[in-house]
Amino acid sequence: MVAEILLNGRGLTIDQVVYVAKNPGIRVSIDPEALPAINQAADAVQQLIRNGQIAYGITTGFGAFKDKLISADEVEKLQENIILSHAIGVGPLLDDAAVRAMILIRANTLAKGHSGIRLETLQLLLELLNRNILPLIPSKGSLGASGDLAPLAHMSLPLLGVGQVKFDGQIIEATHALQNAGLQPIKLAAKEGLALTNGTTMMTALGALMVHAAESLIETANCAGAMTIEAQNGTLRAFSPKLHSARPQRFQAEIAARIRDLLAGSQLTRPDNSHNVQDAYTLRCIPQVHGAVRSAIDYARTIVETELNSVTDNPLLFFEDGEIEVISGGNFHGEPLALALDFMAIALADLGNMSERRIAKLIDNHTEHYPSFLAAQGGLHSGFMLLQYTAAALASENKTLAHPASLDSLPSSGNVEDHVSMGANAANHCAMVLENVTTIVAIELMSAAQAVDFRLMDHPYLQQGTGTALAMRKAREIAPFFKEDTFFQPYLLKLVDSVRLGDFCL
Repeated sequence: MVAEILLNGRGLTIDQVVYVAKNPGIRVSIDPEALPAINQAADAVQQLIRNGQIAYGITTGFGAFKDKLISADEVEKLQENIILSHAIGVGPLLDDAAVRAMILIRANTLAKGHSGIRLETLQLLLELLNRNILPLIPSKGSLGASGDLAPLAHMSLPLLGVGQVKFDGQIIEATHALQNAGLQPIKLAAKEGLALTNGTTMMTALGALMVHAAESLIETANCAGAMTIEAQNGTLRAFSPKLHSARPQRFQAEIAARIRDLLAGSQLTRPDNSHNVQDAYTLRCIPQVHGAVRSAIDYARTIVETELNSVTDNPLLFFEDGEIEVISGGNFHGEPLALALDFMAIALADLGNMSERRIAKLIDNHTEHYPSFLAAQGGLHSGFMLLQYTAAALASENKTLAHPASLDSLPSSGNVEDHVSMGANAANHCAMVLENVTTIVAIELMSAAQAVDFRLMDHPYLQQGTGTALAMRKAREIAPFFKEDTFFQPYLLKLVDSVRLGDFCL
């Protein structure tokens, strides 16, 4: 990646968002090619005011106050008021990566030149990102239409010198952070408060980070599944290319090939056996289920990456033949994201279901391959019994979290905003599901490694597959083979961190 990202409202990718979100040293600037459109839109707003033209959110109030006209001498106060009054979010604060992603995505949207924000305001927003002055943004309070109003208002408060920020690892007043960075608060011009707060930015930011993490997680789940196949002395017949070519669902054959690659050369799988021709579904159907999950993640990627380069505030400014056209619409409505994130949450929850069932098989009675509960001396030692409990608890919680948030809608703003997406709820729930499944898959890796080690004790001459042997080495760098009960949690948490970092994407 380059050391600087240029924004023009086009071409921003999920990979760039993740890179900027997780690397505070990356500088972000406005592409010089975008400057004419930005300046044209800002000048147009001033022209509308001079002409006394009625335009929503510029010379009128917001929401149910759309019929309240605002005098020319109060239009700037109106923009300050929307930031102050809308910054009413609650709940846990978004983490640093999510806040950085939000600022980046919002700046990219505004750089497209349809929102009417001044260049100086946009550049101050980017200075927050470049100096790593991070607004404190609560995760709850957005209805997902008119966009993520409360979170974006919190994002914008420091521009006014209001509220608190995280700077150099400390929570300090925004005014002090700006002063320390040699920056000054700004007085918003007409339309700018609305341009900053009206849009799908929080759900898009969370969606981008989650798509990237989910793509890594599905690869890790494939690896964990392959290790479990070895632990269970499974067969590779169900991963035959012929079988999967007969059902060309997207990603199914690809994941079957991935499992074959991970298990290439393995001597811990069984050959054809007329007395045991097929395995349980959670082993045999990995390509079908993991493939469907991968397809859902890919759908979410398409929706999120489109949204990264979309203009989602209201109204929007357009120009043709020297004329200004102000169009009020609903690009702020988060329904595309709400549905995609609900879909991804459901898919990830089922990925967790598959993994949890494989964990249960790993600790059940399989004395042919390893002792019950993966305990060398069962009774005195409980072994991995409670690891499965934790996985089951998380899998069960996911079934509640995966209830589609987009099915709900509570009208707001005097019933003017009478259908909302609840996309922010969808994003928050999906994030919780993702975190739960990350832990479940880590538990499967830990359990499969223990089971494989038991098998290798009895058959030390047998070899693992090329990929599973590498995964085993990585797992053993974090968690050892356990001969007796111990305090398992620290090992599990380190393994969760490793999964989160993508260390098992082999």
